[in-house]
Amino acid sequence: MQNLIEKYNVPGPRYTSYPTVPYWQTADFKEELWIGSLKKAFSQTNSEKGISLYIHLPYCESLCTFCGCNKRITKNHAVEMPYIQALLKEWSLYAGYFDEKPIVSEIHLGGGTPTFFSAESLEKLLLGILNTVSLSKDFEFSFEGHPNNTTFGHLQKLYDLGFRRVSFGVQDYDPIVQKAIHRIQPFEHVRKVTDWSREIGYDSISHDLVYGLPFQKLSGIIDTIEKTIALKPDRLSFYSYAHVPWLKGNGQRGYREEDLPSAVLKRELYETGRDLFEKAGYSEIGMDHFALPGDKMFAAAGNQQLHRNFMGYTTSQTKVLIGLGVSSISDSWYGFAQNTKDLDKYYAMINANQLPVVKGHILSDEDLVTRKQILDIMCNLSVQINEDDRDFEEKNVFMEKMADFEADGLLKMTGNNLIVTEKGKAFLRNICMAFDKRMLRGKSEERLFSKTV
Repeated sequence: MQNLIEKYNVPGPRYTSYPTVPYWQTADFKEELWIGSLKKAFSQTNSEKGISLYIHLPYCESLCTFCGCNKRITKNHAVEMPYIQALLKEWSLYAGYFDEKPIVSEIHLGGGTPTFFSAESLEKLLLGILNTVSLSKDFEFSFEGHPNNTTFGHLQKLYDLGFRRVSFGVQDYDPIVQKAIHRIQPFEHVRKVTDWSREIGYDSISHDLVYGLPFQKLSGIIDTIEKTIALKPDRLSFYSYAHVPWLKGNGQRGYREEDLPSAVLKRELYETGRDLFEKAGYSEIGMDHFALPGDKMFAAAGNQQLHRNFMGYTTSQTKVLIGLGVSSISDSWYGFAQNTKDLDKYYAMINANQLPVVKGHILSDEDLVTRKQILDIMCNLSVQINEDDRDFEEKNVFMEKMADFEADGLLKMTGNNLIVTEKGKAFLRNICMAFDKRMLRGKSEERLFSKTV
Protein backbone atom coordinates (compact mmCIF):
# COMPACT_ATOMS: atom_id res chain seq x y z
CA MET A 1 0.00 0.00 0.00
CA GLN A 2 2.89 2.39 0.74
CA ASN A 3 4.06 2.20 -2.89
CA LEU A 4 0.53 2.99 -4.09
CA ILE A 5 0.31 5.96 -1.74
CA GLU A 6 3.59 7.34 -3.06
CA LYS A 7 2.39 6.80 -6.62
CA TYR A 8 -1.10 8.25 -6.33
CA ASN A 9 -0.80 10.90 -3.60
CA VAL A 10 -1.10 13.85 -5.97
CA PRO A 11 -3.26 17.00 -5.91
CA GLY A 12 -6.77 16.32 -7.18
CA PRO A 13 -10.42 17.41 -6.92
CA ARG A 14 -13.00 15.89 -4.58
CA TYR A 15 -15.52 15.87 -7.43
CA THR A 16 -18.53 17.42 -5.78
CA SER A 17 -19.03 18.80 -9.29
CA TYR A 18 -17.85 18.26 -12.83
CA PRO A 19 -16.36 20.39 -14.23
CA THR A 20 -14.69 21.36 -10.95
CA VAL A 21 -14.96 24.97 -9.75
CA PRO A 22 -11.50 26.18 -10.94
CA TYR A 23 -12.62 25.62 -14.54
CA TRP A 24 -15.78 27.73 -14.27
CA GLN A 25 -16.09 31.13 -15.93
CA THR A 26 -16.15 34.50 -14.17
CA ALA A 27 -15.82 37.49 -16.50
CA ASP A 28 -17.68 35.88 -19.40
CA PHE A 29 -20.27 33.92 -17.41
CA LYS A 30 -23.73 34.79 -18.73
CA GLU A 31 -26.44 34.85 -16.08
CA GLU A 32 -29.20 34.43 -18.67
CA LEU A 33 -27.75 31.07 -19.71
CA TRP A 34 -27.68 29.98 -16.08
CA ILE A 35 -31.33 30.99 -15.60
CA GLY A 36 -32.26 29.19 -18.80
CA SER A 37 -30.60 25.98 -17.58
CA LEU A 38 -32.33 26.35 -14.21
CA LYS A 39 -35.79 26.80 -15.72
CA LYS A 40 -35.22 23.79 -17.99
CA ALA A 41 -34.23 21.56 -15.06
CA PHE A 42 -37.02 22.93 -12.85
CA SER A 43 -39.66 21.99 -15.44
CA GLN A 44 -38.23 18.46 -15.59
CA THR A 45 -37.86 17.77 -11.88
CA ASN A 46 -40.19 19.93 -9.76
CA SER A 47 -43.42 17.94 -9.99
CA GLU A 48 -41.77 14.53 -9.75
CA LYS A 49 -38.77 14.95 -7.44
CA GLY A 50 -38.95 18.50 -6.15
CA ILE A 51 -35.94 20.77 -5.62
CA SER A 52 -33.23 21.09 -2.99
CA LEU A 53 -32.19 24.20 -1.09
CA TYR A 54 -28.79 24.76 0.48
CA ILE A 55 -28.59 27.80 2.77
CA HIS A 56 -25.14 29.09 3.74
CA LEU A 57 -24.98 30.76 7.16
CA PRO A 58 -21.39 32.06 7.33
CA TYR A 59 -21.01 33.43 10.84
CA CYS A 60 -18.83 31.83 13.52
CA GLU A 61 -17.81 33.16 16.92
CA SER A 62 -14.26 31.82 16.60
CA LEU A 63 -11.97 30.59 13.81
CA CYS A 64 -11.24 26.87 13.46
CA THR A 65 -7.87 26.76 11.74
CA PHE A 66 -8.56 23.53 9.79
CA CYS A 67 -11.68 24.95 8.14
CA GLY A 68 -11.83 25.69 4.42
CA CYS A 69 -15.40 27.05 4.39
CA ASN A 70 -16.46 30.62 3.68
CA LYS A 71 -17.05 32.24 7.06
CA ARG A 72 -17.16 35.53 8.97
CA ILE A 73 -15.85 35.64 12.54
CA THR A 74 -17.85 37.81 14.94
CA LYS A 75 -19.54 37.75 18.31
CA ASN A 76 -22.00 40.45 17.21
CA HIS A 77 -25.36 38.71 16.83
CA ALA A 78 -26.96 41.85 15.45
CA VAL A 79 -25.78 40.55 12.06
CA GLU A 80 -28.41 37.80 12.10
CA MET A 81 -31.53 39.59 10.92
CA PRO A 82 -30.01 41.62 8.04
CA TYR A 83 -28.52 38.44 6.67
CA ILE A 84 -31.80 36.51 6.98
CA GLN A 85 -33.66 39.32 5.22
CA ALA A 86 -31.14 39.14 2.37
CA LEU A 87 -31.55 35.36 2.12
CA LEU A 88 -35.33 35.70 1.89
CA LYS A 89 -35.00 38.34 -0.81
CA GLU A 90 -32.60 36.12 -2.75
CA TRP A 91 -35.11 33.27 -2.53
CA SER A 92 -37.88 35.55 -3.82
CA LEU A 93 -35.69 36.46 -6.82
CA TYR A 94 -35.25 32.81 -7.68
CA ALA A 95 -38.91 31.95 -7.08
CA GLY A 96 -39.87 34.69 -9.55
CA TYR A 97 -38.31 32.69 -12.40
CA PHE A 98 -40.58 29.67 -11.91
CA ASP A 99 -43.96 29.18 -13.58
CA GLU A 100 -45.29 26.97 -10.81
CA LYS A 101 -44.97 26.69 -7.05
CA PRO A 102 -41.67 25.08 -6.03
CA ILE A 103 -41.93 21.68 -4.35
CA VAL A 104 -39.08 21.33 -1.87
CA SER A 105 -37.67 17.87 -1.19
CA GLU A 106 -34.58 18.89 0.76
CA ILE A 107 -33.26 21.78 2.84
CA HIS A 108 -29.80 21.86 4.37
CA LEU A 109 -28.41 24.58 6.63
CA GLY A 110 -24.63 24.79 6.40
CA GLY A 111 -21.87 27.22 7.23
CA GLY A 112 -20.06 28.69 8.98
CA THR A 113 -22.04 27.82 12.05
CA PRO A 114 -25.82 27.64 11.50
CA THR A 115 -26.35 27.47 15.26
CA PHE A 116 -24.63 30.85 15.58
CA PHE A 117 -28.13 32.09 14.70
CA SER A 118 -30.77 31.99 17.42
CA ALA A 119 -33.60 29.48 17.17
CA GLU A 120 -36.00 32.40 16.62
CA SER A 121 -33.90 33.79 13.75
CA LEU A 122 -33.76 30.38 12.08
CA GLU A 123 -37.51 30.04 12.47
CA LYS A 124 -38.06 33.39 10.73
CA LEU A 125 -35.81 32.31 7.86
CA LEU A 126 -37.41 28.93 7.39
CA LEU A 127 -41.01 30.07 7.68
CA GLY A 128 -40.24 32.82 5.16
CA ILE A 129 -39.33 30.08 2.69
CA LEU A 130 -41.77 27.35 3.71
CA ASN A 131 -44.75 29.70 3.40
CA THR A 132 -43.98 30.08 -0.33
CA VAL A 133 -43.48 26.41 -1.28
CA SER A 134 -45.05 22.98 -1.13
CA LEU A 135 -43.22 20.00 0.35
CA SER A 136 -42.67 16.62 -1.26
CA LYS A 137 -44.10 13.68 0.63
CA ASP A 138 -40.65 12.39 1.62
CA PHE A 139 -38.84 15.71 2.25
CA GLU A 140 -35.69 15.77 4.36
CA PHE A 141 -34.46 18.80 6.31
CA SER A 142 -31.00 18.75 7.90
CA PHE A 143 -28.56 21.13 9.54
CA GLU A 144 -25.03 21.34 10.86
CA GLY A 145 -24.84 21.92 14.59
CA HIS A 146 -21.82 23.06 16.60
CA PRO A 147 -21.81 21.03 19.86
CA ASN A 148 -20.55 24.03 21.82
CA ASN A 149 -23.46 26.32 20.97
CA THR A 150 -26.33 24.11 19.82
CA THR A 151 -29.04 24.45 22.45
CA PHE A 152 -32.01 22.28 23.28
CA GLY A 153 -34.06 25.20 21.94
CA HIS A 154 -32.30 25.01 18.57
CA LEU A 155 -32.96 21.30 18.29
CA GLN A 156 -36.60 21.54 19.38
CA LYS A 157 -37.44 24.52 17.15
CA LEU A 158 -35.91 22.95 14.06
CA TYR A 159 -37.58 19.63 14.82
CA ASP A 160 -40.92 21.41 15.04
CA LEU A 161 -40.21 22.91 11.60
CA GLY A 162 -39.67 19.46 10.08
CA PHE A 163 -35.95 18.78 10.60
CA ARG A 164 -35.11 15.16 11.29
CA ARG A 165 -31.39 14.99 10.54
CA VAL A 166 -28.57 16.79 12.32
CA SER A 167 -24.82 16.65 11.80
CA PHE A 168 -22.44 17.57 14.61
CA GLY A 169 -18.87 18.62 13.87
CA VAL A 170 -16.57 16.63 16.15
CA GLN A 171 -13.23 16.55 14.26
CA ASP A 172 -11.06 15.06 17.04
CA TYR A 173 -11.13 14.68 20.83
CA ASP A 174 -7.37 14.89 21.41
CA PRO A 175 -6.74 18.11 23.40
CA ILE A 176 -3.43 18.74 21.58
CA VAL A 177 -5.13 18.50 18.19
CA GLN A 178 -8.05 20.62 19.41
CA LYS A 179 -5.67 23.36 20.53
CA ALA A 180 -3.85 23.32 17.18
CA ILE A 181 -7.07 23.65 15.17
CA HIS A 182 -8.60 26.10 17.67
CA ARG A 183 -11.61 23.88 18.29
CA ILE A 184 -11.81 23.19 22.03
CA GLN A 185 -14.79 20.88 22.32
CA PRO A 186 -15.17 18.42 25.20
CA PHE A 187 -16.71 15.01 24.63
CA GLU A 188 -19.42 15.87 27.14
CA HIS A 189 -20.72 18.63 24.87
CA VAL A 190 -21.07 16.19 21.98
CA ARG A 191 -22.74 13.59 24.18
CA LYS A 192 -25.20 16.17 25.50
CA VAL A 193 -26.40 17.39 22.08
CA THR A 194 -26.52 13.81 20.75
CA ASP A 195 -28.70 12.73 23.69
CA TRP A 196 -30.92 15.79 23.28
CA SER A 197 -31.40 14.99 19.60
CA ARG A 198 -32.50 11.45 20.38
CA GLU A 199 -34.78 12.64 23.16
CA ILE A 200 -36.50 15.11 20.82
CA GLY A 201 -36.92 12.52 18.07
CA TYR A 202 -34.29 13.09 15.35
CA ASP A 203 -34.02 9.89 13.33
CA SER A 204 -30.61 10.53 11.74
CA ILE A 205 -27.75 11.87 13.82
CA SER A 206 -24.37 12.26 12.18
CA HIS A 207 -20.90 13.01 13.56
CA ASP A 208 -18.20 14.54 11.38
CA LEU A 209 -14.59 13.50 12.06
CA VAL A 210 -11.42 14.59 10.26
CA TYR A 211 -8.18 12.66 9.77
CA GLY A 212 -4.86 14.18 8.76
CA LEU A 213 -5.05 17.06 11.23
CA PRO A 214 -1.90 18.48 12.85
CA PHE A 215 -0.43 16.37 15.66
CA GLN A 216 -2.85 13.49 15.09
CA LYS A 217 -1.51 10.12 16.19
CA LEU A 218 -2.87 6.62 15.88
CA SER A 219 -3.63 6.37 19.59
CA GLY A 220 -5.56 9.64 19.47
CA ILE A 221 -7.68 8.68 16.47
CA ILE A 222 -8.52 5.36 18.13
CA ASP A 223 -9.65 7.18 21.26
CA THR A 224 -11.75 9.62 19.21
CA ILE A 225 -13.43 6.82 17.28
CA GLU A 226 -14.10 4.71 20.36
CA LYS A 227 -15.80 7.71 21.98
CA THR A 228 -17.79 8.28 18.79
CA ILE A 229 -18.90 4.67 18.54
CA ALA A 230 -20.05 4.81 22.17
CA LEU A 231 -22.61 7.46 21.15
CA LYS A 232 -23.73 5.35 18.14
CA PRO A 233 -24.53 8.08 15.61
CA ASP A 234 -26.59 6.80 12.66
CA ARG A 235 -24.19 8.22 10.11
CA LEU A 236 -20.52 9.21 10.12
CA SER A 237 -18.34 11.38 7.93
CA PHE A 238 -14.62 10.71 8.15
CA TYR A 239 -13.10 13.44 6.04
CA SER A 240 -9.55 13.83 4.83
CA TYR A 241 -8.15 17.17 5.96
CA ALA A 242 -7.55 19.31 2.88
CA HIS A 243 -4.43 21.35 3.52
CA VAL A 244 -4.52 24.27 1.08
CA PRO A 245 -3.30 27.35 3.04
CA TRP A 246 -2.36 29.12 -0.20
CA LEU A 247 -6.09 29.15 -1.05
CA LYS A 248 -7.61 29.59 2.39
CA GLY A 249 -5.42 32.36 3.74
CA ASN A 250 -3.98 32.51 7.21
CA GLY A 251 -6.67 30.27 8.68
CA GLN A 252 -4.69 27.14 7.79
CA ARG A 253 -1.32 28.57 8.77
CA GLY A 254 -1.64 28.11 12.52
CA TYR A 255 0.76 25.16 12.39
CA ARG A 256 3.71 23.97 10.34
CA GLU A 257 3.72 21.51 7.45
CA GLU A 258 5.83 19.13 9.53
CA ASP A 259 3.09 19.07 12.20
CA LEU A 260 0.82 17.21 9.77
CA PRO A 261 0.84 13.38 9.59
CA SER A 262 2.87 11.87 6.76
CA ALA A 263 0.93 10.46 3.81
CA VAL A 264 1.53 6.93 5.08
CA LEU A 265 0.40 7.74 8.63
CA LYS A 266 -2.59 9.65 7.30
CA ARG A 267 -3.70 6.60 5.35
CA GLU A 268 -3.16 4.42 8.43
CA LEU A 269 -5.38 6.77 10.44
CA TYR A 270 -8.15 6.29 7.89
CA GLU A 271 -7.82 2.53 7.59
CA THR A 272 -7.75 2.13 11.37
CA GLY A 273 -10.88 4.26 11.66
CA ARG A 274 -12.62 2.38 8.87
CA ASP A 275 -11.88 -0.98 10.50
CA LEU A 276 -13.19 0.23 13.86
CA PHE A 277 -16.36 1.59 12.24
CA GLU A 278 -17.00 -1.63 10.35
CA LYS A 279 -16.49 -3.75 13.49
CA ALA A 280 -19.12 -1.54 15.16
CA GLY A 281 -21.64 -2.27 12.39
CA TYR A 282 -21.11 0.68 10.04
CA SER A 283 -20.78 0.25 6.29
CA GLU A 284 -18.53 2.39 4.12
CA ILE A 285 -20.64 4.46 1.71
CA GLY A 286 -18.86 6.01 -1.25
CA MET A 287 -15.94 8.17 -0.11
CA ASP A 288 -15.49 9.40 3.49
CA HIS A 289 -18.96 8.27 4.67
CA PHE A 290 -20.27 5.44 6.86
CA ALA A 291 -23.80 4.51 7.90
CA LEU A 292 -25.65 2.00 10.05
CA PRO A 293 -28.08 -0.36 8.28
CA GLY A 294 -31.12 1.59 9.49
CA ASP A 295 -30.03 4.91 7.92
CA LYS A 296 -31.48 6.18 4.63
CA MET A 297 -28.00 6.59 3.17
CA PHE A 298 -27.27 2.90 3.72
CA ALA A 299 -30.47 1.95 1.87
CA ALA A 300 -29.77 4.43 -0.95
CA ALA A 301 -26.27 3.03 -1.45
CA GLY A 302 -27.62 -0.51 -1.61
CA ASN A 303 -30.21 0.52 -4.21
CA GLN A 304 -27.66 2.57 -6.21
CA GLN A 305 -29.70 5.70 -5.52
CA LEU A 306 -27.00 7.87 -3.96
CA HIS A 307 -26.33 11.29 -5.43
CA ARG A 308 -23.38 13.61 -4.81
CA ASN A 309 -23.36 17.40 -4.95
CA PHE A 310 -21.97 20.34 -3.02
CA MET A 311 -23.67 19.08 0.14
CA GLY A 312 -21.72 15.83 -0.21
CA TYR A 313 -23.59 12.53 -0.54
CA THR A 314 -27.37 12.81 -0.53
CA THR A 315 -30.35 10.54 -1.10
CA SER A 316 -32.16 13.25 -3.08
CA GLN A 317 -32.35 12.69 -6.85
CA THR A 318 -33.58 16.13 -7.93
CA LYS A 319 -31.81 17.95 -10.76
CA VAL A 320 -32.17 21.34 -9.05
CA LEU A 321 -30.14 22.54 -6.08
CA ILE A 322 -30.49 26.24 -5.30
CA GLY A 323 -27.82 27.69 -3.05
CA LEU A 324 -28.75 30.75 -1.02
CA GLY A 325 -26.30 33.00 0.78
CA VAL A 326 -22.78 34.27 0.35
CA SER A 327 -20.49 31.80 -1.56
CA SER A 328 -23.34 29.29 -2.10
CA ILE A 329 -23.35 27.16 -5.23
CA SER A 330 -26.43 26.26 -7.27
CA ASP A 331 -26.73 23.28 -9.61
CA SER A 332 -29.26 22.78 -12.41
CA TRP A 333 -27.56 19.59 -13.70
CA TYR A 334 -27.00 21.49 -16.96
CA GLY A 335 -25.13 24.31 -15.26
CA PHE A 336 -23.55 25.65 -12.06
CA ALA A 337 -23.59 29.12 -10.53
CA GLN A 338 -21.70 30.43 -7.51
CA ASN A 339 -22.57 33.45 -5.41
CA THR A 340 -20.01 36.07 -4.53
CA LYS A 341 -17.82 35.25 -1.54
CA ASP A 342 -17.73 38.92 -0.52
CA LEU A 343 -20.45 39.66 2.03
CA ASP A 344 -20.65 43.39 1.25
CA LYS A 345 -20.98 42.64 -2.46
CA TYR A 346 -23.62 40.03 -1.67
CA TYR A 347 -25.72 42.62 0.17
CA ALA A 348 -25.21 45.20 -2.58
CA MET A 349 -26.36 42.84 -5.33
CA ILE A 350 -29.38 41.65 -3.35
CA ASN A 351 -30.38 45.25 -2.58
CA ALA A 352 -30.17 45.99 -6.31
CA ASN A 353 -32.55 43.06 -7.01
CA GLN A 354 -29.75 41.09 -8.65
CA LEU A 355 -28.93 37.44 -8.15
CA PRO A 356 -25.53 37.52 -6.38
CA VAL A 357 -24.05 35.11 -8.93
CA VAL A 358 -20.50 35.92 -10.09
CA LYS A 359 -19.18 32.64 -11.48
CA GLY A 360 -20.47 29.51 -13.15
CA HIS A 361 -20.41 27.05 -15.99
CA ILE A 362 -22.91 25.73 -18.53
CA LEU A 363 -22.16 22.09 -19.31
CA SER A 364 -21.45 20.92 -22.85
CA ASP A 365 -22.71 17.55 -24.13
CA GLU A 366 -19.26 16.11 -23.39
CA ASP A 367 -19.36 17.59 -19.86
CA LEU A 368 -22.72 15.91 -19.19
CA VAL A 369 -21.38 12.49 -20.19
CA THR A 370 -18.28 12.91 -18.03
CA ARG A 371 -20.30 14.24 -15.11
CA LYS A 372 -22.51 11.13 -15.15
CA GLN A 373 -19.47 8.84 -15.33
CA ILE A 374 -17.76 10.49 -12.36
CA LEU A 375 -21.00 10.45 -10.34
CA ASP A 376 -21.38 6.73 -10.99
CA ILE A 377 -17.86 6.07 -9.75
CA MET A 378 -18.25 8.26 -6.65
CA CYS A 379 -21.71 6.93 -5.74
CA ASN A 380 -21.88 3.38 -7.10
CA LEU A 381 -18.20 2.41 -7.35
CA SER A 382 -18.83 1.33 -10.92
CA VAL A 383 -19.51 2.82 -14.34
CA GLN A 384 -20.45 1.60 -17.79
CA ILE A 385 -18.28 3.02 -20.54
CA ASN A 386 -20.17 2.94 -23.82
CA GLU A 387 -18.27 2.74 -27.08
CA ASP A 388 -19.44 6.23 -28.05
CA ASP A 389 -17.96 7.60 -24.82
CA ARG A 390 -14.52 6.25 -25.73
CA ASP A 391 -14.28 8.31 -28.90
CA PHE A 392 -12.28 11.33 -27.78
CA GLU A 393 -8.88 12.78 -28.48
CA GLU A 394 -7.22 11.50 -25.30
CA LYS A 395 -8.57 7.94 -25.61
CA ASN A 396 -5.11 6.33 -25.61
CA VAL A 397 -4.04 8.21 -22.45
CA PHE A 398 -7.32 7.24 -20.78
CA MET A 399 -6.94 3.56 -21.64
CA GLU A 400 -3.35 3.55 -20.40
CA LYS A 401 -4.53 4.94 -17.06
CA MET A 402 -7.28 2.31 -16.83
CA ALA A 403 -4.76 -0.45 -17.53
CA ASP A 404 -2.45 0.98 -14.86
CA PHE A 405 -5.26 1.09 -12.27
CA GLU A 406 -6.21 -2.48 -13.13
CA ALA A 407 -2.60 -3.67 -12.83
CA ASP A 408 -2.43 -2.04 -9.38
CA GLY A 409 -5.60 -3.85 -8.33
CA LEU A 410 -7.69 -0.66 -8.00
CA LEU A 411 -10.39 -1.64 -10.49
CA LYS A 412 -11.62 -4.42 -12.75
CA MET A 413 -12.63 -3.97 -16.37
CA THR A 414 -15.15 -6.46 -17.75
CA GLY A 415 -16.23 -5.50 -21.23
CA ASN A 416 -17.65 -1.99 -20.92
CA ASN A 417 -18.03 -2.22 -17.14
CA LEU A 418 -15.56 -0.73 -14.68
CA ILE A 419 -15.84 -1.81 -11.05
CA VAL A 420 -13.78 -0.24 -8.25
CA THR A 421 -12.20 -2.87 -6.01
CA GLU A 422 -11.98 -2.77 -2.24
CA LYS A 423 -8.37 -1.58 -2.54
CA GLY A 424 -9.45 1.02 -5.10
CA LYS A 425 -11.83 2.78 -2.71
CA ALA A 426 -8.81 4.58 -1.23
CA PHE A 427 -8.06 6.04 -4.67
CA LEU A 428 -11.50 7.07 -5.92
CA ARG A 429 -10.37 10.61 -6.62
CA ASN A 430 -7.49 9.35 -8.76
CA ILE A 431 -9.80 7.10 -10.79
CA CYS A 432 -12.19 10.00 -11.37
CA MET A 433 -9.27 12.18 -12.51
CA ALA A 434 -8.69 9.74 -15.39
CA PHE A 435 -12.20 10.54 -16.67
CA ASP A 436 -11.67 14.29 -16.29
CA LYS A 437 -11.14 15.57 -19.85
CA ARG A 438 -9.66 18.84 -18.60
CA MET A 439 -7.03 17.01 -16.60
CA LEU A 440 -6.28 14.67 -19.49
CA ARG A 441 -5.75 17.73 -21.65
CA GLY A 442 -3.27 19.14 -19.16
CA LYS A 443 -5.54 21.98 -18.06
CA SER A 444 -4.90 21.58 -14.36
CA GLU A 445 -3.18 23.59 -11.71
CA GLU A 446 -1.77 21.54 -8.84
CA ARG A 447 -2.11 24.26 -6.26
CA LEU A 448 -5.87 24.38 -6.74
CA PHE A 449 -6.37 21.04 -5.00
CA SER A 450 -5.43 19.11 -1.87
CA LYS A 451 -3.62 15.77 -2.02
CA THR A 452 -5.79 12.77 -2.93
CA VAL A 453 -4.56 10.43 -0.17
